[in-house]
Amino acid sequence: MDVRRRPVKPLYTSKDASAGEPLKQQEVSSPKASDALPLPLYLTNGLFFTMFFSVMYFLLVRWREKIRNSIPLHVVTLSELLAMVSLIASVIYLLGFFGIGFVQSFVSRSNSDSWDIEDENTEQLIIEEDSRRGPCAAATTLGCVVPPPPVRKIAPMVPQQPAKVALSQTEKPAPMIMPALSEDDEEIIQSVVQGKTPSYSLESKLGDCMRAASIRKEALQRITGKSLEGLPLEGFDYESILGQCCEMPVGYVQIPVGIAGPLLLDGREYSVPMATTEGCLVASTNRGCKAIFVSGGADSVLLRDGMTRAPVVRFSTAKRAAELKFFVEDPLNFETLSLMFNKSSRFARLQGIQCAIAGKNLYMRFSCSTGDAMGMNMVSKGVQNVLDYLQSECPDMDVIGISGNFCSDKKPAAVNWIEGRGKSVVCEAIIKEEVVKKVLKTEVAALVELNMLKNLTGSAMAGALGGFNAHASNIVSAVYLATGQDPAQNVESSHCITMMEAVNDGKDLHVSVTMPSIEVGTVGGGTQLASQSACLNLLGVKGANRDAPGSNARLLATIVAGSVLAGELSLMSAISAGQLVKSHMKYNRSIKDISQVITSS
Repeated sequence: MDVRRRPVKPLYTSKDASAGEPLKQQEVSSPKASDALPLPLYLTNGLFFTMFFSVMYFLLVRWREKIRNSIPLHVVTLSELLAMVSLIASVIYLLGFFGIGFVQSFVSRSNSDSWDIEDENTEQLIIEEDSRRGPCAAATTLGCVVPPPPVRKIAPMVPQQPAKVALSQTEKPAPMIMPALSEDDEEIIQSVVQGKTPSYSLESKLGDCMRAASIRKEALQRITGKSLEGLPLEGFDYESILGQCCEMPVGYVQIPVGIAGPLLLDGREYSVPMATTEGCLVASTNRGCKAIFVSGGADSVLLRDGMTRAPVVRFSTAKRAAELKFFVEDPLNFETLSLMFNKSSRFARLQGIQCAIAGKNLYMRFSCSTGDAMGMNMVSKGVQNVLDYLQSECPDMDVIGISGNFCSDKKPAAVNWIEGRGKSVVCEAIIKEEVVKKVLKTEVAALVELNMLKNLTGSAMAGALGGFNAHASNIVSAVYLATGQDPAQNVESSHCITMMEAVNDGKDLHVSVTMPSIEVGTVGGGTQLASQSACLNLLGVKGANRDAPGSNARLLATIVAGSVLAGELSLMSAISAGQLVKSHMKYNRSIKDISQVITSS
C-alpha cells in the first residue's frame, strides 16, 4: 500500500508560537465527537476515558496470560472481541474530541510525519518511504520562526470508518509469536486446517520435507489450539526419514546421550553411548564398567543368531494341518524350502522351521540369519516366498496372517526365553574382593545373598517371564535409543537372568548375565540417522561389515550384554550397601525449588 507523507501543517504561527497561544481552528459544519451521547460533555468524556483505560488494562492482562500459557494470541474469545470493539469506539471518540489538530501537534513535537487523508473520494492510501525532512520541519524542530505553509482544508474524521484510524505506538497490542510465513505457506496451512489438503501428502506435493514439517506443525497448532513452541523443528534432516523412519513429522524430541566406560570386553575397550532421561543410570553403569575394568575385564559368548517370523495358516481339518507340519519339519524337504526362502535376499539364510498346532491351525516359526540387519523385513519376505510355494502345493491352505504371534515380536513370550530370538549372548566377569569393597562399597557374600533373594526368588514369586534381573531393560533401552534400534523390542531384548556366585574360596565374585533374545542391527531403520550413526561409529560397528557379514550386529549384541552386566553389578551393589535411595536423591532429583516454581507460575 502506497501512502504519501506530507509536511505537517503548523498549528501555531510564529507569533503565537512564541506566546504559546494556539490559533483558532476553522469552523466546519461537521458532527462533533461530543455529540456521541446525549449527556453533558464532562460525563461523556469521563465515560469514554474510563472505557478506554479499562479495556486496555483488560486486554493487556489477557495477552499476558496467553503468552504465559503458550496460547496463540490470534485465538480470541467473545469477551476479548467485545473489548476490542469498545477500544476502537473509545479511540475514535477521543481522537474526534481533541481534533485532528491535537494529533498533528503531538506528532510534530515528536519530529515525525503526520498522516493526511487525501479527500473523501480517495479509497486507498499511498505510502512513499522518505527519510529526508524538509527545511521547514528542521526549522520547526529547532524552534526557528518560519512562514506557515498555505492553509489547506482537512477532511473531518468520520466515526464510521475505524479502519483508517491509526493507533499511537503506546496503543499497539503485544506482538504475536508467530513464525514468518510466506503467502503460499499461509494458503497451504489454511487448506490443511480446513481439511482440503491431507497432512500426509505435504512432502509429495511440496517436494521439500523441511517446509512440509514446518507447515504441518503450524497447522496442528491452529487446529488444536495448543502450542508446540518447545518442540524443535530446525537442525534435523527430514529427507533422511522420508518413507523409512517416521511419517508426518512436526519436529524431533531431544534425549541427552551419556557415555559409560570404558567397558573392557573380550580384550577391547568400548565407550558405551546411552540415551536416557533417568538420572543415576549412566553414572551407575559407569561404576560397573570401572569395577569390571580394574578386575581384568569381561568375556562374552554368542550362543545363537537367528531372527524369527511365524505365520499362521488354517486347513479344513486338524489332520491336514498335521500333514503340512510333518512335511515342513521333514529334513528331506528343508533344502527345497530354504531355496525358496533364501532367494528373497543375499543375506537371508533359513536355519530351521519349528511348528505348533492349535486345532486345525498351524503355526510355523521360521528362523534365519540376516547379516548386519536386525532382519524383520528380510525374514518376512522369505516367509512370504515359502507361503506362496506351499499354497501352490496345498490349495486348501488358507493363510490367516504372516505373523501369528508365535514369533514372538515386541511381547514377552516363553518361546523367546527358551528358544531365543535375534542374538543369544552370555557375558561373565570375576570381580576381585578388593574391588567389591572399594569400588562397589559392599561385600561378596551380601551380593550373592541379595541376588538369590531378589533376582531369583523374588522374580519367581512375581511370576516373572525372563525378568530374573535387577534392571536390564534400563541399559538395553538407553543403548537402543542411542544406536537407532527399535525401542519397542526392548520387551524381549531385556529378557535376562543375572547370576552371582562366590569363587576363589569365597573371596571373589563371579557375575554373569544370560540374554537369549537381543534384537539389534547396524544397518537399516534408525541406524542411518546422523546421531545414531555417530554412536554406532563410536562403538566401531557402524554399517555393514563387508568382510564378515553379520559380525557388526553380533558385536553390538555382546556390547549390549556387557553393558547390562555392568549395570546389574552396580545397582545390586547400591541396594546391598543401602545407597539406592541416597544416590537417587542426589542424582535423580531436580535442583529447582518446586514450591517457588509453583508460586511463580
